[in-house]
Order: sequence, then structure tokens, then C-alpha cells
Amino acid sequence: MRNLIFAINITADGCCDHTKLPADAEIHEYFTQFMRDVDLLVFGRKTYQLMVPFWPDVAKAQSMTRAGNEFARTFDSINKMVFSQSLASAEGNTRIVRTNLQDEILKWKQEAGKNILTGGVAIPLQLIELGLVDEYRFLVHPIIQGDGRRLFECSRLQQRPELKLMESKIFKSGCVALRYLKQ
Repeated sequence: MRNLIFAINITADGCCDHTKLPADAEIHEYFTQFMRDVDLLVFGRKTYQLMVPFWPDVAKAQSMTRAGNEFARTFDSINKMVFSQSLASAEGNTRIVRTNLQDEILKWKQEAGKNILTGGVAIPLQLIELGLVDEYRFLVHPIIQGDGRRLFECSRLQQRPELKLMESKIFKSGCVALRYLKQ
């Protein structure tokens, strides 16, 4: 059975606005490394539109640092599934899904393959509420944002998943990568 991993950048005070958080070579290398064990990315429309066409364009133009370009190539090579009722079209190796989130993810988890990665807020929260997330990866930035969207501010968790810390890594920037498994 494939694992469903939720990964997100987050500030020390819980803000998860991707557009407000810096990414350096070490962060790009971290995400690139663990995405090599992923063969499906799952997003909602908003997160998808933040990531695409930005990263595929970087992959084509090789317009960033070595680490940023490698992340872009890795991201671009992975199949993507976008859950959206309003998205009219998608680029490249992306499939738009309008069916039941739970049924679709359960089907994909049963199929052979590498891990499944989800990011963003709305779709991952639904997946957490459904008990489908197996692993959590939080990259905590040493920033107090003070404003912006908080990860679990709109959550309707019936049960709180208990997590076991599997590893942590401190980056030169002060970011801390935390990897948890659902118990």
C-alpha cells in the first residue's frame, strides 16, 4: 500500500502562506530529495495554480539556482492530480478530478507505486479529517509572521491523529524539518 504524505512550509507561529516564506538551496534540496520517492502529487486548485506553470517554466528555462532548477525538474516530472470543480484545464502530466476525494485517494493508495504527496491547505485538511494521511512533514521556518492563513484554523477534526516523530533536521537557516508518522 502506498503512503500518503502531507508536506508543508510553516512559520513558527503556524502561518502557511507559501508566498511569504523564503526558500534557499538547502530547502529546495530537502524537498527534491524526498520527492524522488513520490510518483503522484495531489493538490486543490489554489495550490496547483501557485505551483503550475511556475515550476514547469523554471524546469524548461533552468532559470534559478542549481538547487531550484533540480527541484523544478523533479516537480515537473511527477504526475499530478488536481481536485477541482472549477478548473477548466491543466498542463502536462496533470489530471483534473471532479469525483469523490476519499474514493479517489483510497483507490490510488491501493495501486502499486511510490508514495503520494499532498500539499496546500484545503485538500490536505480534508484528507487529514478522513484519516487518510500516513505521514506529515512540516518545514518550520524561524519566522513569526503574525498574519496569514493558519494551517488548522478551519479544521473540523473529529479525532486528533497521534503522531510519532521519526526524524528532525536543523537547517543552516534555522528551519527545522520534522517528519512524523501517524500512529
